[in-house]
Amino acid sequence: AAGKSKSAGTRLGPYEILAVVGAGGMGEVYKARDARLDRAVAIKVLPESFASDADRLRRFEVEAKAAGALNHPNILVVHDIGWDRGSPYLVSELLEGESLASRLKRGKLGVQRTVDYGKQIAAGLAAAHAKGISHRDIKPDNLYLTKDGRVKILDFGLAKVTTPQPGDGTTAGTIMGTAAYMSPEQARGQAVDQRSDIFSFGCVLYEMLTGERAFKGDTSADLMSAILPQDPVLTPI
Repeated sequence: AAGKSKSAGTRLGPYEILAVVGAGGMGEVYKARDARLDRAVAIKVLPESFASDADRLRRFEVEAKAAGALNHPNILVVHDIGWDRGSPYLVSELLEGESLASRLKRGKLGVQRTVDYGKQIAAGLAAAHAKGISHRDIKPDNLYLTKDGRVKILDFGLAKVTTPQPGDGTTAGTIMGTAAYMSPEQARGQAVDQRSDIFSFGCVLYEMLTGERAFKGDTSADLMSAILPQDPVLTPI
């Protein structure tokens, strides 16, 4: 888990915390104000476990720089990185809307909306892949729907750094949420590239159209067993 939650008025470097936005296995997210430019931003403070792992800190910096170099309307804009008592944090544009995961809880999206969102996600992935950057964790939790109808891909670069490791204490829910969208090579623990993102994207498209996950299982092991030999069942839309 991340360190102690920051209360309103707390400062992280030049940033003033305004409110807690959310929390999860990847850290805590805050709404903050950049005092230098007088603009609202989002800050994700990553787990304290990073502070004792020099390799992860190094990889975080490398991946954050790569994500910051991406400039595309369907990819979350990364403004800055910093450290708070050893825990790294990532500063990005502040979005208004909801995650695709939240939207899917209310049911499928329909063909027209799925095609619209699908085109935007594909465009964002293509821009990143053209620069040799893979996401590695495309799933509804990492896709954000803004109030003005745009899709933003979140956490580019972070998935590579925050891959669950033995002893991390990653919750079963986090593993399950990721396993449902894993490519076969990910499930086997093999090296992955851009094609893995495309497989995961296909799983997301299926769910947007049908309202159901492409692969099902009660445990992460069951999910991986379904992904390896099976094709998704064709569900009427």
